[in-house]
Amino acid sequence: MFLNLDQKKQDHIAIIDNHGVMMTYGELSTFSNDFFSNINKRTLIFILCENSAAPLAAYVSSLTNRVVPLMVSAHMDSDLLKKLVQSYRPEYLWVPNETSLCFEYSAVYHKLGYTLWKTDLKPYPLYDDLALLLTTSGSTGSAKYVRHSYLNVIENAQNVARVFELDEEEVGMESLPLQFTQGLNVATSHLLSGATVLLTTDNIVQKEFWNFFKENHATSMTCVPYSIELLDRLRFFRMDLPSFKVLNQGGGRLPDQLFKKCAEYAVNTNRRFIATYGSTETTSRMAYLPAEMAMTKCGSIGRPLPNCSFDLIDDEGNLITDRHVIGEIVFKGPNVTLGYAESGQDLMKGDERQGVYQTGDLAYFDEDGCYFIVGRKKRFLKIFGYRISLDETERLIKDGYHIECACVGTDKKLTVFTTEQHQEQEIINFLAEKTHLHYSAFDVRTLDSIPKNDTGKTQYKVLETML
Repeated sequence: MFLNLDQKKQDHIAIIDNHGVMMTYGELSTFSNDFFSNINKRTLIFILCENSAAPLAAYVSSLTNRVVPLMVSAHMDSDLLKKLVQSYRPEYLWVPNETSLCFEYSAVYHKLGYTLWKTDLKPYPLYDDLALLLTTSGSTGSAKYVRHSYLNVIENAQNVARVFELDEEEVGMESLPLQFTQGLNVATSHLLSGATVLLTTDNIVQKEFWNFFKENHATSMTCVPYSIELLDRLRFFRMDLPSFKVLNQGGGRLPDQLFKKCAEYAVNTNRRFIATYGSTETTSRMAYLPAEMAMTKCGSIGRPLPNCSFDLIDDEGNLITDRHVIGEIVFKGPNVTLGYAESGQDLMKGDERQGVYQTGDLAYFDEDGCYFIVGRKKRFLKIFGYRISLDETERLIKDGYHIECACVGTDKKLTVFTTEQHQEQEIINFLAEKTHLHYSAFDVRTLDSIPKNDTGKTQYKVLETML
């Protein structure tokens, strides 16, 4: 069984959610078999995710039985979901009961507040080692997904379990969405370790979240920079949390002030703060900073995970061997994913990366072999911990409004330049609705024309000088 879950203590609690579900490892194994008995073949399934037991249990069943799940937010805009279904042609959808679908499909199974729907779509053939599909774009509804192998998922879960020293006594509080690579990795690594995963649909600013946290004696939590900023405002560092032992951070660079605050909190309260670095393309994690170095290596992503490595490459393609010289991180490891898919036709593609991933992140290393990120080469932002594609956002606006626009920005705000006046607030509201990000993440400005070069390509560098 996936993650050897049938070899865990079968009466030990695997999953607890805030809907009252408490599932043992034995019950998770039984669900896995029951769920698959309604499918009985290798095929593609869309799992519409909220942070509850049903989508996580379906994910476990899918990987156990070689069904390929594509994980998507249960709150995705219905038009975007419809396009995604048309593009990938899943044979099944696992959907919350309260979600109204714009499809007429057959309901074949009900459990845990979810319904399994069978579509009438002709499925695409699947590459034999394809295990999982996760988005790279946060919540923009992009059709671009990362293709994971079974080895990718297992290797990264094992590495994280080893680095975080997880065991069956751990109780991991899931504060990140399950369709988010890091959120899913938290759940997978805890289940691999025979630990307990806490799932709640409440968010960290709600009292109910913390009541659930305390009632179930959470021992660890993984956060992105935006959620740590919220924790700081909530006076998390003063909270009385006797069971809590480890704060993990990933999902982008944490401001130095907050990094220091997390490190000091850990030292002063005899806890651990572990900063990590990763991406969807590398099954969530590439590197980590050992807890004992957090006070002296502020802002560092640390060193590569076991059985993995970094190369720093300069603009001419040469390997950098000197300290404090900036280059692009090239990652090598068994958790490097197979490649991308942009439609169901790509699901037969094999391993296009062969264990090597060019991150697009610029960094240097110091005398202790610890790496520090200084910038990003590619056109992606990380806003509130979610990776947002500037190109995909442009396409959303152009498809929705049929106007000329260009997107640039920082990890604090995405700025849209357009030649159309009097639509600024409308576009902001549109993007907030489509991406489920707060409207404060967006800014819209008007220009007489979008700067372009002689070949008609948008000059993004010119626009960046206007920020």
